[in-house]
Amino acid sequence: MTKTDAAAFHAMARTAIESFPAPFAKAAAEVLVRVEDWPDDAMLDELGIDDPLDLTGLYDGVPMTHKSFADPAPYPDTVWLFRKPILAEWRDRGDVDLPDLVAHVTVHEFAHHFGWSDDDIATIDRWWE
Repeated sequence: MTKTDAAAFHAMARTAIESFPAPFAKAAAEVLVRVEDWPDDAMLDELGIDDPLDLTGLYDGVPMTHKSFADPAPYPDTVWLFRKPILAEWRDRGDVDLPDLVAHVTVHEFAHHFGWSDDDIATIDRWWE
């Protein structure tokens, strides 16, 4: 049986990150990964999302393609994984292993860190098919 606590989610995310190719792995090492049960209201409001189940992950930071070494870094780039929405999607889908779903969300959010848009990601990751 798959564990579903925050520590297990961190471990699943770390496994995904450790599989990144070398140039991406180095850049990913500087990003904080946080697992929370739910996104907070400020995140949902900022994104215009009414239902917290609609947000499984979030990249919060400045994409590498927009960074300048001269810019101050007031807080670390962060990838958020929201455990309860991911678990709800996992249960609803019923056709994917939880580690694969966590890896998918993790990779998607790190893609934003690397400067990819949702459209860029959708071009190579046809997850919903």
